[in-house]
Amino acid sequence: MPRMDGPTVKRFLPWVVATALFMEQLDSTIVNTAVPSMAASLHVTPLSLKAVAASYILSLAVCIPVSGWTADRYGTRRVFALAIAVFTISSVFCGLAMNVQQMVAARILQGIGAAMMVPVGRLTVIRTFPKAELLQAMNFVIIPALIGPLLGPTVGGLIVHWLSWREIFFVNVPAGIVALWLIHRYMPDYYGDTSRPLDVIGLALFGAGTALLSWLLEIFGEHEINIAVEAALLLLALTLLAAYWRHARQTPYPLLQLALFKVRTFRVSVIGGFITRLGVGGLPFLTPLLFQIGLGLPAWQSGMLMMPTAAAAMGMKFISTRVLGLFGYRKVLIVNTVMIGLTICLYALVTAHTSLAAIIAIGLALGFFNSLQFSSMNSMAYADIETSESSMASTIASSFQQISMSFGLACGSLVAAWYLGDLPQSDRLAVITALHRAFVTLGGLTIVSSLSFWTLRARDGESVSRATPDLA
Repeated sequence: MPRMDGPTVKRFLPWVVATALFMEQLDSTIVNTAVPSMAASLHVTPLSLKAVAASYILSLAVCIPVSGWTADRYGTRRVFALAIAVFTISSVFCGLAMNVQQMVAARILQGIGAAMMVPVGRLTVIRTFPKAELLQAMNFVIIPALIGPLLGPTVGGLIVHWLSWREIFFVNVPAGIVALWLIHRYMPDYYGDTSRPLDVIGLALFGAGTALLSWLLEIFGEHEINIAVEAALLLLALTLLAAYWRHARQTPYPLLQLALFKVRTFRVSVIGGFITRLGVGGLPFLTPLLFQIGLGLPAWQSGMLMMPTAAAAMGMKFISTRVLGLFGYRKVLIVNTVMIGLTICLYALVTAHTSLAAIIAIGLALGFFNSLQFSSMNSMAYADIETSESSMASTIASSFQQISMSFGLACGSLVAAWYLGDLPQSDRLAVITALHRAFVTLGGLTIVSSLSFWTLRARDGESVSRATPDLA
């Protein structure tokens, strides 16, 4: 094993985690563009491939809560390397699948690998960097989470156009090999301070509740399932989560330590971030529809219009540390959340007559503000968390982020469907009008979500936002 001194680890560890995070985020969106081609190749209808997306999300929802316990028990390097290997190998299985059943099985395995990658990677960063350096490290790592969903439709569309849908999954192979090499050389190995038993009952309650809730959000509104059945399943999911909440308060070693929500900065980051994502989370669904239907662009060209957002997100990392150090988390999160909401509302003004420069400007602004928002929320979450509780905090934050992504996507699609009503989707004007109203609604919801950050105090998070030296 190569010698890993502190400066070397700090220089390369963010690249290791960023590579894994990029793989996971890209994979979660790139597959959607290949559904028609996959359906034709596997000789099934596109709607029957819903299980391919749902199986991945369900395995994420079930396995993320146990990631912290696994890392504490077996070590961050071993678990992270195994997660990358499982994700990469299962990607190959996806590309080689000959029927839907094989594809679903491979996607479940892929979801298990992804569920371990992100929380364990974040945990390693938290334990490696002191709080004075954590903001810049997290700022670097969060960029792939922002650009992955934006590049997914573009990259997927180009691959399907020039090659085949199978190559979409093979993209992960070289990235996985590079990540495994980086892990071997630069990944530190951390274990939990104390050995705690796995909360099997809590895993069953929380895992079943979140999996059922995530699945319902995926299929909500589909005519194949009766509304009464959906309501009953929703009640069951909420009952399971309520049962876990009661269980966690009574057991000495709960799966997720809910007492961490007593820490103000952690509570505001997780819950405030959850509310904010309800508005922001619908954009990956609504924006391509606006570009393709409203502007009449093909899928790959509409994806190219999302590139400025990714570019601005990467550019923000060079100044966000200075912004937070100057104004503090409270002011930045309150003002920036409002700016995100106003930017989302600007998409309601986009029509076929809107200049390309104006659309690019909106995308740049959205990427700029989104990058600052998520860097702020993700780094503030650990400002007042003790090192011994970092694995639990990372697991909770990852679990809530996964659920919020499902909620946000469902929120965007439901709002648009609500405004469209019974009008046919072939009515282009009606669809554009519905999308414009949906953008205004989601923008307004995002602006209102800024109220969740008013409970912060002026000096909250200073241990992270102040005196952040360069990683290099």
